[in-house]
Amino acid sequence: MDKPVGMFDRDFEWEELVRFASYAGAEATLGVVSGRRRQGKTFLLDGLCRAAGGFFFAASEATEAESLRQFGAALARFEGRRAPYRFAHWEEAVSELMGLTGPGGAPLVVVLDEFPFLAKASPELPSLLQRALGPQARHESGPVRLLLCGSALSFMGRLLAGTAPLRGRASLELVVPTLDYRLAARFWELTDDPQLALLVNSVVGGTPAYRREFVLGDTPAGLDDFGPWVLRNVLNPGRPLFREARFLLAEEPDLRDTALYHGVLAAIAQGNHTRGGIAGFLERKSTDLSHALTVLEDTGMIVREPDAFHGKRSAYRIVEPILTFYHALMRPEWSDLERPGQAPAVWERSQATFRSKVIGPHFEQLCRTWTRWYASPDTLDGQRTRVESGTVPDPTAKTTHEVDLATFGRDEDGREVLLAIGEAKWNETMGLGHLQRLDHIRTLLRARHGVHAERTRLLCFSGAGFTSDLRDLAHRDPTVQLVDLDRLYSGD
Repeated sequence: MDKPVGMFDRDFEWEELVRFASYAGAEATLGVVSGRRRQGKTFLLDGLCRAAGGFFFAASEATEAESLRQFGAALARFEGRRAPYRFAHWEEAVSELMGLTGPGGAPLVVVLDEFPFLAKASPELPSLLQRALGPQARHESGPVRLLLCGSALSFMGRLLAGTAPLRGRASLELVVPTLDYRLAARFWELTDDPQLALLVNSVVGGTPAYRREFVLGDTPAGLDDFGPWVLRNVLNPGRPLFREARFLLAEEPDLRDTALYHGVLAAIAQGNHTRGGIAGFLERKSTDLSHALTVLEDTGMIVREPDAFHGKRSAYRIVEPILTFYHALMRPEWSDLERPGQAPAVWERSQATFRSKVIGPHFEQLCRTWTRWYASPDTLDGQRTRVESGTVPDPTAKTTHEVDLATFGRDEDGREVLLAIGEAKWNETMGLGHLQRLDHIRTLLRARHGVHAERTRLLCFSGAGFTSDLRDLAHRDPTVQLVDLDRLYSGD
């Protein structure tokens, strides 16, 4: 089956779906497809059904009776029946569904898109599918290749977990991710201008729908057009990106107290990355936030990252850039932004906030991504196993140093070693002073028990470039690596 025309990348996902759909066994099989909204899951599965001649049903938020009517009508149309099915309950519908076959009894792909909507109205549905996919019943059913798809990550994560009815039944668990920053640059056709690509990525990330449906293909014509592009598409109350961050929370079924969740996201976006810092920003007790933080993690909106040098410490980071942009820059100015014509003034006075709260932290995260997935073993003098940020105490100076990235690997004896530490500056030309700071931190780490930093390299990342003396030093010394935007986007 050929990948649909117009589908960007997704080669791995398509190959896995085709493998699942092409299984020749006579028994029914189950696959689960999940991922955050706007990533193209429906496009993928609809393309699979078209290529394989399968049945695709897109559920809507409806009562059980209405969902059954919609399902019965869609199934009848697929089979070419004049009259729709009249199912009294889902047990009948599942029985009919699992008896489907392709031409000549061949396997048939069946997709239930937005499955959480169906399960919300009919909580017994996963159990009914479990029974239909059981060791005996699955051989009595047709060779259905059933795919359940959903964007509610917390629900989809529980679908196959622990004691859930469908635990152990799936032969495919596919997560459709956002495009990483390099793929996003290709998708937005900005590979010739990495600075512009990074600026756009800091606002909309790698979500495919934001490139097509949400901005109708409007791409910044150049660096000078980035600000006007933001005004046209993100700060414009007439465009869908304007309220997208609010809708992302509203669409998650587990997020009921949206004011609290927005508050937590705002705290993180403003630079409060610890639980205590978030609690202080919201003027609440730290223990009051446990549930909200867990739910936001489960929905994939935030991630908790351990401190590279303190196992008991961690920091929270917003995963979706549009959420950071909204909570750092738009939410505090919402009353002005809702009034047409005020966006240029808001954007003008928010430049410092954009640099410090949006693009700066995003640049640091992309530098960690580059080090984790794109930097070569020659660059790091070894194979990395993890890349994290961290803090290093300096007892003599009575201060603490923040390390933007710390890269760990293993030596020939299997011992964990610190391959590299790095600093990232988006809007600052880096010189020997920055390198000396990193060298001082490396000295502190070498003195710490349990940290093997004898061969630790120093990485400098800059969006503004490097001084000539730093470049000369790095040219002579391979333990100093300089990473500019070109290398970040196309080098190793």
